[in-house]
Amino acid sequence: MNYDQIFDQAIERLHHEGRYRVFIDILRNKGAYPNARCFAGHNGPKPITVWCSNDYLAMGQHPKVIAAMEEALHDVGAGSGGTRNIGGNTHYHIDLERELADLHGKEAALLFTSGYVSNDATLSTLAKILPGCIIFSDELNHASMIAGIRNSGCEKQVWRHNDIGHLEELLAATDPETPKLIAFESVYSMDGDVAPIHAICDLADKYNALTYIDEVHAVGMYGARGGGISERDEAADRITIIEGTLGKAFGVMGGYIAADAKIIDVIRSYAPGFIFTTSLSPVLVAGVLASVRHLKSSNEEREAQQTAAATLKQMFAEADLPVMPSTTHIVPLMVGDPVKAKRISDILLAEYGVYVQPINFPTVPRGTERLRFTPGPTHSEAMMRELTDALVEIWDRLEMKKAA
Repeated sequence: MNYDQIFDQAIERLHHEGRYRVFIDILRNKGAYPNARCFAGHNGPKPITVWCSNDYLAMGQHPKVIAAMEEALHDVGAGSGGTRNIGGNTHYHIDLERELADLHGKEAALLFTSGYVSNDATLSTLAKILPGCIIFSDELNHASMIAGIRNSGCEKQVWRHNDIGHLEELLAATDPETPKLIAFESVYSMDGDVAPIHAICDLADKYNALTYIDEVHAVGMYGARGGGISERDEAADRITIIEGTLGKAFGVMGGYIAADAKIIDVIRSYAPGFIFTTSLSPVLVAGVLASVRHLKSSNEEREAQQTAAATLKQMFAEADLPVMPSTTHIVPLMVGDPVKAKRISDILLAEYGVYVQPINFPTVPRGTERLRFTPGPTHSEAMMRELTDALVEIWDRLEMKKAA
């Protein structure tokens, strides 16, 4: 058995398909986001503009967040000291869970080390606790949700994306006495569309199913206090479990779920992904706590983000660039070819100092490869104009098809 050959062939397949992932070597400039420095392929750092960060509201640069982290570092030190059960349960963690429960109008919340872990750990544990549970999963659910469902070992039924009629067909064909869980996202991050939350909850009520919503691309950005699409649409009280991230709009790191106290206690007590991992550093938790509290009372960042997204969509459309329809802050530009998507990304970085990563399979289906832009409150109109002009030049250079 030639192990090296097997590994070489696996990597070569990715190169051949044009979807080998390259991680760009950058450093952000504190207080000057989206400006950053790129170290890839240069003698020294090259100034660039970041267009693909999930730090949607630039809260990772906010003075309140940085000050809170610095204060915590000097107060308690760097690490948490262990799992939540053994030395890693700090007052910061307890305060943040209370803030997150309040954000979503739930009795309790539970912190995890990432949004991926919170999905995986919660879905896999919940389905194991419920005997014979069937999970009804939207076909575009995130990889972490799919992993959690798979790890649960329960039956899974996939419903067509946002297709309420198909979901009801599947629910209606199931034994009424069987435990059921409907799992879906609020904002689907690659297309930028939104789930019909109330319609899903209506079916959950009709067929006695629990509901699980992934709000990672919505928390902080939608709703009067940043509670996500479920808050904006006044549906949070109808959802059994709300899952979110602390590493996107809140600008730091971590994941969480919010639900009634009994469910939180079950996940806390049974989920290996929670029990057996070192808890988040108090320094990180302090930063998130400052971010959540700020965004509960400030709409300035949310409004500026929505304005920036609308402006960039309009500029792309007026330039006949193939911008995909989106009702949210996500601005996807269709390419449809992994090699070309990578080529465009490379030209933007090397010649224009613009950083945006290509989105390829398996993140999106083959043939729908794209560039995904995330304009935020600190992207100026001048930056957007420069970006649009650069894309038009590259589209012409590569003889790419335009929208019109």
